[in-house]
Amino acid sequence: MVLQKALDREEQPHLSLKLLIISNVRNYYALTTDTKLDREIASEYNITLIAADFYLKLSDVNDNPPVFLQSIYSSSIMENNSPGVSVLTVKAKDPDENQNARVSYILEERELGGSSISEYVSVNAENGVVQAVRSFDYEQIKEFVFIVKAQDGGSPPLSSNVTVKIRIQDQNDNPPQVLYPVQTGGSVVAEMVPRSADVGYLVTKVVAVDVDSGQNAWLSYKLQKATDRALFEVGLQNGEIRTIRQVTDKDAVKQRLTVIVEDNGQPSRSATVIVNVAVADTFPEVLSEFTDSPHDKEYNDTLTFYLVLALAVVSFLFITCLVVIISVKIYRWRQSRILFHSKLPVIPYYPPRYSDTLGTGTLQHVYNYEVCETTDSRKSDCKFGRDASQNVTTFSFLWKQY
Repeated sequence: MVLQKALDREEQPHLSLKLLIISNVRNYYALTTDTKLDREIASEYNITLIAADFYLKLSDVNDNPPVFLQSIYSSSIMENNSPGVSVLTVKAKDPDENQNARVSYILEERELGGSSISEYVSVNAENGVVQAVRSFDYEQIKEFVFIVKAQDGGSPPLSSNVTVKIRIQDQNDNPPQVLYPVQTGGSVVAEMVPRSADVGYLVTKVVAVDVDSGQNAWLSYKLQKATDRALFEVGLQNGEIRTIRQVTDKDAVKQRLTVIVEDNGQPSRSATVIVNVAVADTFPEVLSEFTDSPHDKEYNDTLTFYLVLALAVVSFLFITCLVVIISVKIYRWRQSRILFHSKLPVIPYYPPRYSDTLGTGTLQHVYNYEVCETTDSRKSDCKFGRDASQNVTTFSFLWKQY
């Protein structure tokens, strides 16, 4: 800092002096002159020092983009989560000032599995919180990656990107699936074991898988039920079914084993499989034992039920028709009997008179005949009459039949 002071020429017209303030050490200053002092000319000087400070304020320019605190963000979430749960938070800083330092977060658009990434996650523009939009399934998607952009409020705005990786954690939500032996429903598939089989004979192997991962997919096999538990065993880890003693002639041909397959999840899930084993040397022997299967018995029972039901319906209809026919016959018979025993009056009927028009007949006179028949007598009554005024014989018949 330099201080220059010119003495008043009216007081010291013959004096011209310059004073300098020089800082040699921080906060220490030295007062010097640029000329030699002469006491005979001026024995003293009045010097006034004024110390003042000042500052310069610089206007901010948006020359710095936001910077994320991490180069990559990663997190994990358990499958079957609730939509809207927070997964992680991304954070960025901007060294600029005011609006130039205001950071907003934007999810970069991209496709994931044929769908928009916005259908999986969302990012809060103010605080950078990443939330799950949907419930995730580990068996469908195990992890996914997306980009989040941090943008400041400057004009023009500056931005930077960061990669976010989300891993889906497996949950034990799937039971084991038995691949072999195949459960065929009604038909019976049996594994044959000869009666000469020795100890350790491999009967078959239960094969199962679990679509979960880790310990949730570790499977163990156990024999739950068996026709003869002293004859077979199941390998705990491999599912192999073997004999544990010598097969004898006394062993039943038809053997039924129930194997349970469990995973190692918490809580564990399981599946069961039925294994039919035939202890025999020939196929006809096996066929005769397995023909009468529970399914066939159930099918036969069902068929018998429907046959009995059909027979009952037909019998009911037959009896009903028979009763109706008999009733009609009886009704008609009673009606005929009523008419047969009824007392009907004799109604005379006089037909027109007839004569021999040619005059050559044997009848020369006119006669009247009246014939009556009733249901009571079952006989015909005839009356002959002669008309006194005419020589013509007439016949009058009345025939009524009921």
